[in-house]
Amino acid sequence: MTKGKTLLTTKDYLVTKEAFDLVHDPTYDMLLTHPQPTDHSKYYETINYISHSDTAKNLFESLYQKVKKYTLGKKVKLINHYANSNKSLLDIGCGTGEFLSYAKKHHWKIQGVEVSDSARKKAEDKNITVHESLFKFSNIKFSVITLWHVLEHLPNLKKNIQQIESLLADDGTLIIAVPNYKSYDAQFYKEYWAAFDTPRHLWHFSQTSISKIFNEYNFQIKKTLPMYFDSYYVSLLSEKYKNGKINYPNAIYRGWLSNIKAKSSGEYSSLIYVLKKR
Repeated sequence: MTKGKTLLTTKDYLVTKEAFDLVHDPTYDMLLTHPQPTDHSKYYETINYISHSDTAKNLFESLYQKVKKYTLGKKVKLINHYANSNKSLLDIGCGTGEFLSYAKKHHWKIQGVEVSDSARKKAEDKNITVHESLFKFSNIKFSVITLWHVLEHLPNLKKNIQQIESLLADDGTLIIAVPNYKSYDAQFYKEYWAAFDTPRHLWHFSQTSISKIFNEYNFQIKKTLPMYFDSYYVSLLSEKYKNGKINYPNAIYRGWLSNIKAKSSGEYSSLIYVLKKR
């Protein structure tokens, strides 16, 4: 990666309140979190890390869990479209395993990767095979590999992509969902944009960067899909970071406006990329 100029300085609003720079990489048109911590574990040590939770203790968590359940069906419908006869699925960063559990009910042979001990335990309680490292696999090929808001968390980005490429069948499909720092909500909230989520998010992608990076590993983007709910979720959190509390009307308006603007620009708050090997 090539470091350019610092575009923003933001914070870890969730755990430590430490400041981090967002440095532009002109080669790939992406942002890099700087500095990148050598020990990531402490930045996940909070009960407020919602993606590792199945609870709904307040309005915000209730909305999150309802949307998550709705999107499970959408995700399985997507992977069903790209299923081959093997119908084997690897979900990297599987969290508490809801997606894998739902896919299993739809006749997928499932495995997951999750580094969080607590989230992995919740997934295993659902009778799901979960590994703590992507590099535990060998001599196996999957027909579909998914990373739902996980790629931005992975250290040693290119090493991990190389391993993912080796685990995907030649006719397989790679599905990646990541935040888009060129979306309207990112431009509006700036350093308060919750999807920067430094330093848990190490990389901040544009459509150009996904295309360029994966092209180096012989992947081609076949389809790009919007994640409409993400603009609302991210705007709700961004309002909290900016103003100290969630302003629901403001957040809903900004999320709606982001989706409206993206209809012409294509720059949705988060995007799903469907990739195949060349």
